[in-house]
Amino acid sequence: MRILLVEDDARVAGAMASALSRRGYDVERAGTAAAALAAAPCDLVLLDLTLPDGDGVEVCRVLRQRSAQLGIIAVTARGEERDRVIGLRMGADDYVVKPFSMAELEARIVAVLRRARAGAPRPEVVEVGPIWIDVAARLVTVRSAGVALTRKEFDILVSLARQPGVVVPHERIVLDVWPTTGAARHTVEVHVGSLRGKLGDPDLVQTVRGVGYRLRAE
Repeated sequence: MRILLVEDDARVAGAMASALSRRGYDVERAGTAAAALAAAPCDLVLLDLTLPDGDGVEVCRVLRQRSAQLGIIAVTARGEERDRVIGLRMGADDYVVKPFSMAELEARIVAVLRRARAGAPRPEVVEVGPIWIDVAARLVTVRSAGVALTRKEFDILVSLARQPGVVVPHERIVLDVWPTTGAARHTVEVHVGSLRGKLGDPDLVQTVRGVGYRLRAE
């Protein structure tokens, strides 16, 4: 897989590029917005939102307009909720706040590439540990026992199940489940609490404080 790394800090870019290359990725670097937009096609972009010649959010918007299948992960020190929401709304698939571990970043890369690869549609059946989900039929079983979920609980579970083991930010869940109306963080928490109870194992949906939720991948 070919990755475009857009990062103006040469030291940070060098360390990230080396780590990704060791993991088998073909990495091209760009230090400016102009270079990012002029780069050759790739499978995924790791995009710093603070660039010397422009706003990375605008770069994200342009890249998304060019391709619906391109994977885009915002990698930035701008960790405020407002910044994350803007980045996701402009087309980013995920949002990683510095500092982060390479293990976390690679997990997010794998999840985004899985969705974006070759423009493949999202699977209609998803299995994560003991959970089996038929997305089209909106059916859920846990250890072969049927589970009755509300529409919002089901949509939250699907949002998490499509990235098993990866932390899904609150903002991503809101965009997936409440795309037009939005929802307060407390509303998400209430629905997640109810979902946990119905799944029968509270540890299946794990809370990462201040960030979001993760579906345990066994």
